[in-house]
Amino acid sequence: MNKTVVIKEFGGSDKLKIIDMPVGNLAEGQVRIAHKACGLNFIDVYQRSGLAPLNLPQALGMEAAGIIEAVGEGVTHLKVGDRAAYASMPPGSYCERRVMPAAQVCPLPDGISFEQGAAMMLQGMTVQYLFHRTTPLNAGDTVLFHAAAGGVGLIACQWARSEGITLIGTAGTDEKCQLALKYGATHCINYNTENFEEMVRELTGGHGVDVVMDSVGASTFESSLNSLKPLGMMITFGNASGPVPPFNLALLGPKGSLKITRPTLFTHIASHDDCQDMARHLFSKVISGEVEIVIGQEFALADVQKAHDALEGRATTGSTILTV
Repeated sequence: MNKTVVIKEFGGSDKLKIIDMPVGNLAEGQVRIAHKACGLNFIDVYQRSGLAPLNLPQALGMEAAGIIEAVGEGVTHLKVGDRAAYASMPPGSYCERRVMPAAQVCPLPDGISFEQGAAMMLQGMTVQYLFHRTTPLNAGDTVLFHAAAGGVGLIACQWARSEGITLIGTAGTDEKCQLALKYGATHCINYNTENFEEMVRELTGGHGVDVVMDSVGASTFESSLNSLKPLGMMITFGNASGPVPPFNLALLGPKGSLKITRPTLFTHIASHDDCQDMARHLFSKVISGEVEIVIGQEFALADVQKAHDALEGRATTGSTILTV
């Protein structure tokens, strides 16, 4: 048996319950991993609340790091005793150990701690696909990145700096803006005291940015579109403020023949080879020192409700992990 966080109905953080569940039997193509730390992400909140519906009851959590305890037939990239980390479907990482498909579980280099591994996989590979797999970005391009002091944001700030890309961040406090600047943002706008659309136009000489990367959703969508230069790309990859209301695509024409996409990490990592390549790229950024994984908060697994409340309340900076 192992302690596992599950929901039996959708709702607030009070719906998160810790129960004992069997680990399950190992099948072909699977591994059993003993967790050392688990990552916390907004997709977990979407799943808990019902915004991203799941079949209930359901264990939660999308990423973790630990040690491989057993390997099923056909698994060749991992062996017993390996350090490993992952971000993948199906949910269920908020637990002591689990049996899961091996394809998206990645060998974790010795130079990266379990805590870093748990904090970086979903957020770091999200940044990897945003900058390298979604639309062409080159040194000298300008990106507007919302929630720049969050877990994904601080990785993005550093990634942009390492690639010679100008990143204009937004955040909700002056302190968070200073944090984003410390980690590589070229500029950071406090959206509670300044109009970010107007500031972006000012900072870009009226031209707008090449790409917007927006995980906030409803509250930033329209101004984000207005911040793009003609032919610019809007990447909406999250809904922290709620889903974007229905939108008339015909408006993209007069706004400058804009492009828009709504990607997910899990499409990009569906292939074993793609997933492993993306992870290796991320690991190389961290090991080289170009990207530091900033863990702003740690909670014990037993305090998962407090962790969700902090994340939803925008009271976190950097990445958040649950220790096992």
